[in-house]
Amino acid sequence: MIRHILLIQFIDDATPQQLEMVKAAFLAIPNKIEGVLDVEWGENNSPEGKNENYTHCVMMTFSDESGRQSYLPHPEHDALKKVFKPILKDIIVFDYAV
Repeated sequence: MIRHILLIQFIDDATPQQLEMVKAAFLAIPNKIEGVLDVEWGENNSPEGKNENYTHCVMMTFSDESGRQSYLPHPEHDALKKVFKPILKDIIVFDYAV
């Protein structure tokens, strides 16, 4: 398995409706792309204050390397980016094998 973690900063004027659309788009991915086993969405709630202005996290689980390779060029991934990028300020992407 491969974990794909996104730490996200959204633009300051992103609306709750836009954030909901992005969340829904991410959570729908396992039903649309073979090899994506799971997607989790969360908002930072750490009391430590070390999030460096990253407010949201997405964690995807791919079945294996072929699952990741299926996801990256997939048209549904491109559709997700069209919803996501207009309100994206910054992102960190970190993958690791489980």
